[in-house]
Amino acid sequence: MPARIVLLGATGHTGGRTAAALAARGARPVLAGRDPARLAALADRLGGAAGPLETAAADVTDQGSVRALLGAGDVLVTTVGPFQRLGEAAVAAAADAGAVYLDSTGEPPFLRRVFEEFGPRAQASGAVLLTAFGHDYVPGVLAGALALAEAGDRAYRLDVGYGLDGGGGGQGFSRGTLVSLIGVLLEPGHAWRGGRLVEEPAGVRDWRFDVAGRTRRGLSVGGSEHLTLPDLSPSLREVGVYLAWFGPATPVAHRLAPLGPWLGRVPGATARVEQFADLVGRRVADAPTTEGEARTHVVAEVRDRSGERVARVRLRGGDPYGMTADLLAWGAVRAADGGVRGAGALGPVQAFGLDELTAGAAAAGLRPA
Repeated sequence: MPARIVLLGATGHTGGRTAAALAARGARPVLAGRDPARLAALADRLGGAAGPLETAAADVTDQGSVRALLGAGDVLVTTVGPFQRLGEAAVAAAADAGAVYLDSTGEPPFLRRVFEEFGPRAQASGAVLLTAFGHDYVPGVLAGALALAEAGDRAYRLDVGYGLDGGGGGQGFSRGTLVSLIGVLLEPGHAWRGGRLVEEPAGVRDWRFDVAGRTRRGLSVGGSEHLTLPDLSPSLREVGVYLAWFGPATPVAHRLAPLGPWLGRVPGATARVEQFADLVGRRVADAPTTEGEARTHVVAEVRDRSGERVARVRLRGGDPYGMTADLLAWGAVRAADGGVRGAGALGPVQAFGLDELTAGAAAAGLRPA
C-alpha cells in the first residue's frame, strides 16, 4: 500500500494548489492545519466521488502535534512559511519519524539548516528530507545537473540563472513569498566557492545571461544548487545562482547587498525586520494579482578552468506557483510509492535520479527550451 501523504498549509495559496495537484494525481492526502472549517470545505471540494478527504488538527509550530500524524515512511508536505520562523517543528517531526519530507521554501538560511542540522537526524532515522522542492530550486538543480552531465570532467564553474516573463501589473508574489523574502534580508547567504561552501550575502554578485531574446541581469542568492550539485561533479569548484526578478531595482539591490550582514548585527534589527514583514503580510493579497500568468526561464552554463563554456541548458515552464504545486505533488506521490532512494537531507537528483527527475519536471511543465 502507498504511504500516507500529509499536507500542511493546504488552506494557503501554494498549499491549496498543491492539494488540488495531489488530488489530480489520484492521491488522497490528509489535510492538516489549525482551521477545521476551512480544511473541511477544501476536503469536500477535492474529495470527489470517494467522499471528503481526511482532515487533522495540527499546529505547524508544535512538533508533537505534527509528529502525531506521521509514521515511518509516511510523506509530509509543508507549504507553511516563512520557514525560518515556522518551519522547524515540521522538519524535526519528519526527521524523527523516519518520514519523507518535502517543502516549498525558497529561504536560503532555512534550507541550509535542513542539510546541516536536520540531515544527520534524518540519516539516523531513515528519513528523507527534500527541502526547496518547488520553483525554488528544482528547476536550477535540474538544469545544472543536465549541464554537468554534458560537461563531464571539464566542469569547473556552474552558473544558474532564473528569469520570469509575463504576469504584468498587480502583485507578482503571494503574501507568503513576500513575507519570506523580507524575513531573510539580514540573514547570511551562502555560495560554493573554491570547492567549499562559504557564507556570502545575497545580491553581492551579478551575472548576465541571455534567454528568450533578452539579456537578463541576475543577483546572487543561496540555493539548494550549492548544497547538492557539487556531489555530482568532483571537478566542480564554483557554483553561482542568480535571480533576475527585480527589474529596475536590480542595480540598487546590488549596491545595498553588502550592508545586509552588517545590519543583521545591529541589536534588535532582526526583530524589526520580522515586524515589518508581518505588517506587509497584513496589507497584501494572499495570492498574486497579476493580469496574466508568469512564465519561468532557467539557464545553466558550465565553464572549464580556462573560462570556456562547455555546456549550456535552458529550461522553460509556466507559473512558478503552479510549478511548485505540481513538483511537490509529483515528489510526494513518487515518495509514497517507494520511489525515493537514500536517507538524510538529499537533493532532487540524489533522491530520484536524473531521468526520473527530468520526467517529473516535464509533468510539471518544465521542459527544454
